[in-house]
This record gives sequence, structure tokens and C-alpha cells, in this order.
Amino acid sequence: MENISNIWSVFAYAMVIAMLLASMLGLSAITGTRRGGRAMGRSMSMPFESGMEPTGSAHLRLPVQYYMVAMFFVIFDVETAILLPWATVVTETGWTGYGAALVFTVFLAVSLAYLWRAGALDWGPRVRQRQMADTHGDHVS
Repeated sequence: MENISNIWSVFAYAMVIAMLLASMLGLSAITGTRRGGRAMGRSMSMPFESGMEPTGSAHLRLPVQYYMVAMFFVIFDVETAILLPWATVVTETGWTGYGAALVFTVFLAVSLAYLWRAGALDWGPRVRQRQMADTHGDHVS
């Protein structure tokens, strides 16, 4: 009898989702803009920039820092995704769960320290040692 009630709740959920999707598609068909006629110009037939005239090239060279920020976000997002659920069951997991979370956090801290020492967090332009020494009046031989 429990299996039938579980099936009905999944069926009811699927029906609610189907009605929501149908209503969103129906509303967009009713209220959406009409294509054709005078509004269909050269810029509307282009698939770039939402109907606006494109300017410049679509090929951009992003700096390395952009990708570094993305990698750090993924690393700390994964940490949050693992530690927040663990925090809700910390009393049930006991010392074993605490040890696992501690090892995970220490591993991430060591990784962050390594990246810091390797210069991954240096965002500004690098100044070479010789140029720095010359600006301070010290001459390196």
C-alpha cells in the first residue's frame, strides 16, 4: 500500500510540472513578440546580440585571472557543497565524520597555501627582481 502512495505522489508531482510547463509555453506564445512584417529587418534576422546590430568581434581574449577566479570558485563551491550537508548531520556522524571533514578541510587549506606560494593569487603585473633593485638604487651584480 505504501508503494502505491509513493507512485501517486510522483505522478502528482509530474502532473504539476507538466501543467507549469504548458502554462509557461502558452503564455509565451500569447504574449510574445510577433515576427514578420515591418519589424523583420536585417538586425532581427541576425542571431547575435538579441536583435541588436553587432559591433566588433565576438572573439575575446580573456585574461588568465578570469580562469583562476573560475577555478577558485569551483574549488570553494565544492567545499561548501560538501561541508554544509555535513554540518546538518555532524552529531550523527560522530568523531569519524569530524575527522573526515577535518582531513578534507586541511587538504583544501594545503592546496590553497600551495597556490598562494606558487603565485596564483598575484593579480597585478609582475615586476622583475632586477627592475625592482634598480628603482631602489641597489645594483645587483
